[in-house]
Amino acid sequence: MGRIFTFKNFNIADWFSFYRIMAVPLLVALVWFGERQLFTWFLLLSYCTDAIDGFLARKLKIASARGSQLDSMGDQITLLMGLIGLWFFEKEFILANYKLILLAFLPYILQMIIAFRKYGKATAFHTYLAKFSAIVQSVFILWLLFFGPVYWLFYFMVIIGVLETIEEITLIFMYDEWVKDVKGVYWALKDKRRLKSGVQNRTG
Repeated sequence: MGRIFTFKNFNIADWFSFYRIMAVPLLVALVWFGERQLFTWFLLLSYCTDAIDGFLARKLKIASARGSQLDSMGDQITLLMGLIGLWFFEKEFILANYKLILLAFLPYILQMIIAFRKYGKATAFHTYLAKFSAIVQSVFILWLLFFGPVYWLFYFMVIIGVLETIEEITLIFMYDEWVKDVKGVYWALKDKRRLKSGVQNRTG
C-alpha cells in the first residue's frame, strides 16, 4: 500500500483519483460550516474527476493496479462524503428512509468484509454494473442536495446498488487472487486470469 502514495510515481489519472481523497478536509469543513451549496458543487467536482481519471487511464493506456486501488479508494471516500452531506443537510429524508438505506448498505459492508478477509484489501473489479451504480448514486445524491428528493430515483438506486453488490460478492468467490478490471460475471467466466488460477490450484 505504501507504494500507492509515492507521489513521483503518480500519473495524470492517479492525480485525479488522488484529488478526491485530498478534497475530504474541504468537504468536511463545508459541512461543518453549513455551506450546503458549496459542499454540493465541490462534491460534483469530485464525481467529475471519477469520470475523468478512468477515461484518461484507458485513453493513455496508463491503467495500473495502483491506479485501480487509488480509484476505488477515491470512489469510496467520495461516496462516504456524499452520505455525510446527506446526513447533515437532509437528515429528515435519511431518518424517513433508513430501512431502505440499510438494505442497500449492509450487503456492501458484507462485501467489504469478505474482500478484506480474502485479499487483504478492497476489490477493484470496476464492473459495468458498478460503474452504472456509481452514476445512479451520484445523480441521486447531487439531485437531492441541489433540488430535493426524487423517490423513483431513490428506489432505483437501492435496487441497482444491491444487484451490484451481489455481483461483487460473486466475483470475490470466483477469483482466488486479487485482480482488477473485471467487466462482470459473464466476462469472468471466460477470464484467463481466473481459469489459470483454478488450474494452478488443482495441480498444486
